[in-house]
Amino acid sequence: MLNQISIMGRIGKEIEVKTTQSGVSVCNFTVAVDRDYKNGDEKITDWFDCVAWRGTADFLQKYAGKGRMVVVHGSMQSRKWEDRDGNKRLNWEIQVQNVYLADSKRDGAGQADPAAVQMTELPANEGDLPF
Repeated sequence: MLNQISIMGRIGKEIEVKTTQSGVSVCNFTVAVDRDYKNGDEKITDWFDCVAWRGTADFLQKYAGKGRMVVVHGSMQSRKWEDRDGNKRLNWEIQVQNVYLADSKRDGAGQADPAAVQMTELPANEGDLPF
């Protein structure tokens, strides 16, 4: 089975990291990805919901924010729930495995922080390969 997705786009809002009851960092964010122009002049943007955990979430909060260009690698996952009115809901989101900053830092210096260019940390419990 293969479930992998890679997207490149801009982060839609500031990153907010939350901590689970067990002390694990997590953040939800969106990435806007432009598609080819339709009819030559109309831009189409797809928005992807993303979830990052542990060190990846902390990295995003520290180095990324609204408008930053990122490359996200991960897998698609559906999440089902029931809303307050009892309606069944479904959402698809990317479970982030790796994030790379794809632009330079926007702090006036114009240079990316070398320590922030790449994030490839996997959660501790996912280090063993199944083969």
